[in-house]
This record gives sequence, C-alpha cells and structure tokens, in this order.
Amino acid sequence: MTSSSGTGPYDVVVIGGGAAGLGASIALLHAGVENHVILERKTVGASFDAWPAETRFITPSFPTNSIGMIDLNSIGIGFSPAFSLQVEHPSGEEFAAHLRGIAEFMELPVRDHTNVKRVTKSGDVFHVETDGETLEARHVIWAAGEFQYPKLDGFPGIELCRHTATVASYDALDGDDFVVIGGYESGVDAAYHLAWNEKRVRVLDSEDPWGSESSDPSIALSTYSLERMREEPFEEKVELLANTRVAAVTQKGDAFEVETADGRRFQTPVAPLFAGGFDGSHKLVRDLFELREDGFLLLNEHDESTVTPGIFLCGPAVRHDNHVFCFIYKYRQRFAVVAKAIATSLGLPAEGLEQYRQWGMYLDDLSCCGEECAAC
Repeated sequence: MTSSSGTGPYDVVVIGGGAAGLGASIALLHAGVENHVILERKTVGASFDAWPAETRFITPSFPTNSIGMIDLNSIGIGFSPAFSLQVEHPSGEEFAAHLRGIAEFMELPVRDHTNVKRVTKSGDVFHVETDGETLEARHVIWAAGEFQYPKLDGFPGIELCRHTATVASYDALDGDDFVVIGGYESGVDAAYHLAWNEKRVRVLDSEDPWGSESSDPSIALSTYSLERMREEPFEEKVELLANTRVAAVTQKGDAFEVETADGRRFQTPVAPLFAGGFDGSHKLVRDLFELREDGFLLLNEHDESTVTPGIFLCGPAVRHDNHVFCFIYKYRQRFAVVAKAIATSLGLPAEGLEQYRQWGMYLDDLSCCGEECAAC
C-alpha cells in the first residue's frame, strides 16, 4: 500500500503539534508505535506562543511530590515544566519553549508548517490532504486543539468585539474603560491585568462563576484566579456582574454599547473584550464522527469515532458523559488509552504504557471518568 504522493503509509498521522499532539506521540512511542508523523500547521507550541504576554498557567508546576505523581502541567512521564523552566505558573511563551524542548529531546516526528485541509477514509486507509501532498495512514489522531479557533458567534454584534485570544498584551491596549464579556478564567485574567494597568473593568457573565460551589476544575474558577481577584487593584477597579446575559453589541460613533437580556445597557469607548471560549478544531472533522446533543464529538471508550473506526480525538474537546477533559492534567489521562487502542489494532503488546497508571489512569476502560476518581 502506497500513497499517491509517495508518502506513507503511516501507522498513525497525528494532527496538531501542541500539548495534545506531542503527548499522544510520546504515548505512541511508549506503546511501540514508531511509524507515525505529527503534522503541525504552524510550529510546535504555536497556540501557547499566541497567548497574551501576561497570561500564565492557572495550574502550578512542581517537579514531583511525595507520592511520586508528576507535574500537573506535564504532557509526558519524565517531563516537567517546573524542572525545565523553574517557573511555577509558566507563560504561554515559556510553555511553548518547553514543548519544543520535548520534541527535540524525544526526536518526535514533527512536520512544521503543514496545513491539513481534509481527512477522508477509503476502505481501511485514511487520506490526509495537506497543502502540498496527501498522506496515507491506518489511523488518525485529531489533536489540533482550540486556541487558534476562537468562538465568533453567540449574539448580534459579536464581530464588533475583540476575542481575548487575539490580544498580544493587555498592557498595550488603549483605553481606560473596558467591558469584558465572559467571567471564567480568560475573562478574569483579562480583568486582572487591565486592573493592574489602572483600567476600569466591568465583567459580564450569563452565570455566576465567582459564586460557584462546584469542585470540578472544568467549571469552578481556579484557586489561582480567586486569589488574584482578592488583590487590591482587582477589588478597586473591577465590577463583577453575574447572571448578566449579553443580548447584543452595537457601535454608536466611536463608542460601543452592550445590551443585556434584561434591558440594561453598558457603554464603553473601546471594543468589548470577548472571553467566551472557543469553537475548537474538532468541528473540522465532525463529518467523521457522530455528534452528541451538545455538539461535541461522540466517542467510544477508546476516544475513537463510533462511525469511522481508526480516527481518534485527543485534547480539550474530549467528552465522556458529563465529564469534560479541558485542562492538560485531565485530557492527558487519555493519551495512553488512545495509544493502547492503536497498538492493539497493530498487534503490538504496548507494554511500555503500564507506567501511565501512575497518573491514576486506567488503560482498559473508562474508570478514570468515574465519580469517585480524584483525577476527574
């Protein structure tokens, strides 16, 4: 079996050279799957390089702890950003450098500047079409992430807003009076840095993230954010408006008006900042998956498509029932699950994956999604 371009066939094509793609690649190597390639649209860690300069990881990094568990922000066993960077809360730029260091050290098969246009399947073979060629593979792991695909819909006038994912630095933003739409981690982060620059900030959220009593880190604000919200500049400059759903944004001359569902109106001289999340890259391959009621991709117990065998999802868009794997320390639990499924289909024993059990992850089922699992 050969590809039309003379490239392949690969046992696996991994799409995305970020935390999910590299983590999946490392797990594949541990499983004995060497014949694979990572396709990255830009460069390794590009999404982290694009973070606002002031933004930091909300989860702290430590090289290890007394019971041998690895760094919360590690993507592979033996790799700690705390050790390589000596920083507790890395910036995006720092973490991107950490990822590139891992890729170089592990000699991961990364092909930078390779834009994937389409993935199709014919018989037992996947065809991965890029700008320059078509690769063939027995399996595909979609790990292209979210940050480069910000949400751009939700209410009339959203196009007048500026998504926080497009902000290079909060320090460089002009204006003294800001409205931030969205009050979870990104919204609080934006408000915090603007407040430290002595800007007035009003944060609007349709729910009440600041008052949530949930212990699920995918829902509740992180301790890091809550702690920063108690700092004097934040308390003095930031007004939090819970249960305030935005209905529309309009521009009136040089100013902007934010109208809420209950009829309130907020004026601001600069474009509102939208911290409403991401559409995610998984929508680019949804034709190869069934869809859940919430629009996310339906996966089997191995994070594989239920209608197109051989294509797997890896990263923050992974969903199982009500469990959301949106942070590195959650979705990384699934790396070995995917790698083992692929290795098994190739007839490999995957013995090197046993070390992944120290993450509290089960390789054979969805036990790590159970209600009693501390990691979830």
